[in-house]
Amino acid sequence: MTLHSLIAAERRRERRRLRQAGACAALVAIASVLLLALSGWFLTAAALAGGAGIVAAQAFNYMLPSAMIRLLAIVRTGARYGERLASHGAAFGALARLRPALYRAITVTPAPVALALGRGEATARLIGDVDAVEWRFVRLSGPWGVAAALASGAALTLLGGWLAMAATLTCVGVALGLARSWSHRLEEPGRAVQQAMGALREEVAMIGGSAAELRCFALEDWATARITAAGDRLAEAQARQAAVAARFEALHAVSVALAAASALVLSAGAGAAIAALAGLAAAMTVDSIAPLLRAMTENGRLHEAEARLNALFGAAEDGRPALGLPCEPNLAIDGGRFAPGSRIALTGPSGCGKTTLVEGLLGLRPLQHGRIMIGGQDAALLAPATLRAIFAWAPQDAALIAGTVRDNLRLADGHANEDRLWQVLQDAALDTVVRALPQGLDTWLGEDGARLSGGERRRLSLARAYLGDAPWLLLDEPGEGLDAAVADDVARRLDARLKRTGQGLILVSHRPVLSALCERQWMADLGARRSAA
Repeated sequence: MTLHSLIAAERRRERRRLRQAGACAALVAIASVLLLALSGWFLTAAALAGGAGIVAAQAFNYMLPSAMIRLLAIVRTGARYGERLASHGAAFGALARLRPALYRAITVTPAPVALALGRGEATARLIGDVDAVEWRFVRLSGPWGVAAALASGAALTLLGGWLAMAATLTCVGVALGLARSWSHRLEEPGRAVQQAMGALREEVAMIGGSAAELRCFALEDWATARITAAGDRLAEAQARQAAVAARFEALHAVSVALAAASALVLSAGAGAAIAALAGLAAAMTVDSIAPLLRAMTENGRLHEAEARLNALFGAAEDGRPALGLPCEPNLAIDGGRFAPGSRIALTGPSGCGKTTLVEGLLGLRPLQHGRIMIGGQDAALLAPATLRAIFAWAPQDAALIAGTVRDNLRLADGHANEDRLWQVLQDAALDTVVRALPQGLDTWLGEDGARLSGGERRRLSLARAYLGDAPWLLLDEPGEGLDAAVADDVARRLDARLKRTGQGLILVSHRPVLSALCERQWMADLGARRSAA
C-alpha cells in the first residue's frame, strides 16, 4: 500500500461529502459574484436616480434589489458554512484512517529505517506531515468554486460587452499561469519548512529524553543552544515561505485591481450602472481564484510531506510470505540442532552481536542466510509475523507504554483474561508488587513505567513475554538490575514455568543463577568467525 493509493481510497470513501463541499463552493462563488455585482449596480443606479430628480427617485424600485442582495448574502454565508463543514468533515474522516495506517507502516518498517527514525521524527511524520496531506482534501472543493465563479462572472461582465468579459478571463488566465510557474520554482522554501519542523521535533524529543543527564553534567545551556538553533532554522525557512506567499498575495491583489479597472473602462459605453456591475463582477471573479493561489504556495510543503510519508510506506512493504508455524519448531543454529523445549544459553564476549542475533530472530534485523533454520525453513526467509509467533521476547531495554499494568501486559495478548495476567505476573515474581499497587492491574504506570523501579520494569517485560505463549522464549538479560534474592526467585519461577509449559528458552544473561538453567550453549560469535574464515 502506498500513500497515493490510500489517499485515492479515502477520496472514494468520502466522495459524498466531497461532492457536497464542491456544490457548496460553487454556490458560494456564484452568490459572491452576483452579490458584489448587484450591489455595484444597485448603488450606482440608485445614485443616478436620486440625481435625476424626485420623480426618478420615487419611480426607482429599490425594494427588489435590496431584497436580492440580502438573500444572496444569506445564501453565501450558509453555503460557505456548508462547504467548510463538508470539506473538513471529509478531511478529518480521512485523517482518522490515514494516521493509524501510517502508524502501522512505522511499526513494520525494517530495522535500518526504523533505527534512523527518532521519536521526534516519527511524531513529525504522524502529525506535521499528515496535517499537510489534509490540504489534499480541504482544497478539493476549490476548483468547483473557481469554475462557478468564472461562469457567473463571464455572464455578468458580458453585459458590459465582450471586451470586458475577455479582459476578465484574461486576467484570471495570466494570474493562474504565473502562479503555476512560480509554484514549481518556489517549492524549496515549503520543503525546507517541513524538513526543519521535523528536525526541531526530533531535537526536542532527544534532548527532553536526556533531561536528567543534561542537568547532571550542567549542559542545560548547550541543550538550549541546540534547540534554539533548530528553532532559528525553522523560523528562517518559514520567513522564506512567507515571502513566497507574499508574492502570490501581491499577484492576487494586482490581478483583482486590473480586472476591475479593465472591465469598468471597457463597459463604460453600456452606462454607469452596468459598468459598475461589470467592474465589481470582474473583481469578484478574479478574487475567486484565491484558494487555488494559496494552495500553490503550499505545494512545496505538501510534496515534501508526501515524499517523507511515501518513504515509510515503501519501506514497510515486505514481500516475504507469512508462512504458517512449523509443526515442530526445532532450531538448527550454526550446524547445531536444538529440539523444542531446549534451553540454550547464547554466549560470547560483549559486542560480539548477541542482541543483534536476538533481534534478527524477531525479524527486527536481517539474518545471515542459512545460518538459522526453524522447522527446516531458513529463518532469513520467514516473514516477521511468522518469527514473532515462534519467539516471545523480553528485550534488554524493557520499554513500557504510558498506560496501566494491564495495558502493558496485553500488548502480548489483547484477549488475555484476569487469571492469565496474574499467572504470568507470578511467574515473573511481580505479582506481590502489583497487588500492592493502589488499583492493582489497573494502576497507571506513567511514561515508560516511571512508577516502577528498573528491576520491576524488567520483570513486567518478562511477564509480557510469558503471556505471548510462543514455543520459544527469547530473554535478553532478564536478570539485569535485580538483586541476588530477586534474581534467584525469578530463576526458580522461570524453571518451574518451563517445566510446566514445555517452552524452549534462548537466554542471554551474565547472571550465573539464570545461565545455570540452560543445558546447552550457542556461541554468538561462531557465525562471524566462520564468515571471516
